[in-house]
Amino acid sequence: MTEKYEVTERTKLTRRPHRGIYDKEAIHAILDEGFMCNVAYVHEGAPRVLPTGYGRIGDYIYIHGSNQSTMLSAALSGEVCVLVTHVDGLVLARALYNHSVNYRSVVVFGRPEEVTDPQEKIASFEAYARHVLKGRFADVRPPNSKELNSTTVMRIPIAEAVAKMRSGPPTDFEFDLDRDCWAGELLIKQVFAGAIRDPQGRQDVPVPRYIEEYEKLPSVERQEVDNTPDA
Repeated sequence: MTEKYEVTERTKLTRRPHRGIYDKEAIHAILDEGFMCNVAYVHEGAPRVLPTGYGRIGDYIYIHGSNQSTMLSAALSGEVCVLVTHVDGLVLARALYNHSVNYRSVVVFGRPEEVTDPQEKIASFEAYARHVLKGRFADVRPPNSKELNSTTVMRIPIAEAVAKMRSGPPTDFEFDLDRDCWAGELLIKQVFAGAIRDPQGRQDVPVPRYIEEYEKLPSVERQEVDNTPDA
């Protein structure tokens, strides 16, 4: 049986609930495909949100930064909300009102914990490197003790989480279907536009295959329930 996260008041979708996904494996897959997230937290009584890198190990999201980081110190004193989003395509309808975006997203609520074990800290760096570019960690020098001591690492338990996605073609109204206007999906693929070598250091090191062959394809998974126009 597929393992699912419990639906809570914060993760329950009230509008278009068919887009909600609580399957643990599906949520982990969406998280594993990204490396940037938005972290919402409270600092000095006011909400703030910042983009940052992350990695996943098991049931935790790991985020690291400077020991002087305001975001990390504030996050470790309360709860956070983490958002990861992948844009898979633009959805062009015949009416501007029905234009949309195909996407996959995950929202995680939780109370962060500081990581102090040196081996777990190194593992979190490896996880982050794996999210950014598979194969990169093996090529570079891992953090030394001085670098680890100057870095704060926190982990957020993936216990209260929900994924949300939109897929498929436009959902035009029937009276717009005969309009003389192209409609459909524009799929988005991520590739590197170029690799600019650092002018310092050795110039004879070849570009790794994991850079030359980098490609992220959009999801073409279809939902079981069709999308419908808003009105």
